[in-house]
Amino acid sequence: MGMDVVDYEIKGAEMQFVEVELDPGEAAVGEAGSMFFMDAGIGMDTVFGDGSQQTGGFFGKLLGAGKRLVTGESLFTTVYTNNASSKQRVAFGAPYPGKILPMDLRQLGGLLICQKDSFLCAARGVSLGIALQQKLSTGFFGGEGFIMQKLEGDGLAFVHAGGTVLRRELQPGQTLLVDTGCVVAYTPNVSFEIQYVGKIKTALFGGEGLFFAKLTGPGTVWLQSLPFSRLASRVFAAAPQAGGRREESALGGLAVGGGLLGGILGGDDE
Repeated sequence: MGMDVVDYEIKGAEMQFVEVELDPGEAAVGEAGSMFFMDAGIGMDTVFGDGSQQTGGFFGKLLGAGKRLVTGESLFTTVYTNNASSKQRVAFGAPYPGKILPMDLRQLGGLLICQKDSFLCAARGVSLGIALQQKLSTGFFGGEGFIMQKLEGDGLAFVHAGGTVLRRELQPGQTLLVDTGCVVAYTPNVSFEIQYVGKIKTALFGGEGLFFAKLTGPGTVWLQSLPFSRLASRVFAAAPQAGGRREESALGGLAVGGGLLGGILGGDDE
């Protein structure tokens, strides 16, 4: 299947969305739940895998879907096809604050490796696969960095990064140590390894994880300042852990005639 060439426009600041313009017959593939809006002339179809195996028979489709299942994604993606006689638009929204990055796979040598949850959408024909790290220890200790997603083809793909995005060009032999969750994507020439921090007290009291991602050039890497896992852990830590304990303690304070006493009885020392 040929690669569709799509026009696009990224809109917004912190909560961005990408608007893709499709010529008649062109299509885009998107993650389930990422669609924002679309014109009436666009048809939706749920397919096995990423839609790039549609000419390979049932086994090819199943193989493509299985690759997605290993990365933790759904077995299915949604293909949005322009069935009208004029140009139509479909938009895909970012799942949390950050930036949408357009990746022209043709300029990147036809292959990009990215975090498994960063893919947003792509032109039809881009293949979604998996990129397993070579060292087994990476799987046990690498966290987000172990199973990466592989985007192949010569079309446009869009990935999402949390917070602020940094693009770094690494020279041959140049090494960068990064928190594993902060790696968004890198070109295949970059060497990816998991490195042990070394001092256990650094991990326990420094607020950082036990392991770093060690990225060695040559190649390009894209980093995110706020991975969703970090955002989620902070939200969880700040939320009441006792199922509405704060509301109950406030009511308890009213019942006994004093907020301080009610807070003590309710176990809320704030």
